[in-house]
Amino acid sequence: MDAIERLENDSRVSVLRKGVPDPDGRCVVYWMRRSLRGMDNPALETAISVANALAKPAVVFFALIPAANANLRHYTFLVQALAELADERRTRIVGFIHRRHPDHSVANFCGEVRAALLITDENPLRGPQKRLARTVRASRIPVWSVDSDVVVPSKLIDKKQYAARVIRPKLLKLQTEFLVTPTNRNARVKWTIGLRSLPADVSSLDGIKIDRSVHVVPMKGGSREPLRLLRDFTQNKLAGYSKWRNHPEADGTSHLSPYLHFGMISPVRIALEVNNARAPREAQDVFLDQLITWRELSINFVRFNEQYDSFECAEPWAHRTLGKHAKDKRPVVYNERQLENAETYDPLWNAAQMQMVQHGWMHNYMRMYWGKKILEWTRSPAEAFQIAVRLNDRYEMDGRDPNGYAGIAWAIAGKLDRPWFERPIFGQIRYMSLASTGRKFDSKKYIAQNSKEAP
Repeated sequence: MDAIERLENDSRVSVLRKGVPDPDGRCVVYWMRRSLRGMDNPALETAISVANALAKPAVVFFALIPAANANLRHYTFLVQALAELADERRTRIVGFIHRRHPDHSVANFCGEVRAALLITDENPLRGPQKRLARTVRASRIPVWSVDSDVVVPSKLIDKKQYAARVIRPKLLKLQTEFLVTPTNRNARVKWTIGLRSLPADVSSLDGIKIDRSVHVVPMKGGSREPLRLLRDFTQNKLAGYSKWRNHPEADGTSHLSPYLHFGMISPVRIALEVNNARAPREAQDVFLDQLITWRELSINFVRFNEQYDSFECAEPWAHRTLGKHAKDKRPVVYNERQLENAETYDPLWNAAQMQMVQHGWMHNYMRMYWGKKILEWTRSPAEAFQIAVRLNDRYEMDGRDPNGYAGIAWAIAGKLDRPWFERPIFGQIRYMSLASTGRKFDSKKYIAQNSKEAP
């Protein structure tokens, strides 16, 4: 069992239910939740390694369930990855079983296949954490989780971090250990157990109760597309990233955030490719700071703050300063419907909202401006926060993500930021205006690209 103990003590692994794998079990189950990829996946890699050590087959179990604020736009993108997953798991000689609510219980599935051990990938959000806790309580076999969607395992940063400047040196010190090429080994024992499984296509959405009112966008789900985008970025955009990343009118970013959110590409793979690209070191470092420092700071924020999607997450100084200005007169007050339909006096904000609604993605620089104007145009910071969360989660392909919640918290509640000069409405929260923001890039071009009439 030495091999099992070594895997159990891996930095990415957390043992949620202790015990020895059932010697009479027929397989190792990997409950795929967040890491929707068949390669460069530490959770799948761990499952295969355990299965090989036990001389048993490994099987991936994936269950479609209705999720709060997710809709047809998100689910279509998600299931597009399943066909590729089916191909990738054949390459690695593991099973793949796909089911949906109400046949989604992984505990029941483990009983059905008589699993020796259950492994899953980590997801710090409240809902997935609660589902995992229920599964652990219902299990009679060991349960491990694997932190497979970060570069540095989250448990190695074991306290709340207040700013990028605080977490950055810790991540820089640790990340070299984890920036290694994944092994992607194959299972030694083939999965041969015949079980019912849904087809790996959009027909699996039939009958599941989800919001179908938000139109699907052309963005293609799966692992092949983000690898293509990564290749295009490193070859054609990375060299100019330092200059063009804050130009929303230019195509200067990677567009990988939706794929990171759904775990369709590994952040380790992205970092390795960026490090190996022919580009200035400054550009590589600026991009990696976004990918590792800011993204993993957001995960730390969600991990240590139960109220990450509410104004209650704000630091005391932000509560005080916004409370002091709570009755300040707003230039205008918009309701949620007007904001959702981009019916404001601000053409730049309207363009950002339309980019999100029409394309399922908003440039990161505009997300900051978008959130701050919602604070300025609503009755209270608490209302602004909730509207921003609902719109973000409804339309963004990378909605319902730590990055999104941290970004809204930064824009509206000053989270992960510091106090600035006092001004009406915002108090000491950092301010952004149409005039100053619009001067920093070709805002007229961006507005034209994202008008309601734009194709």
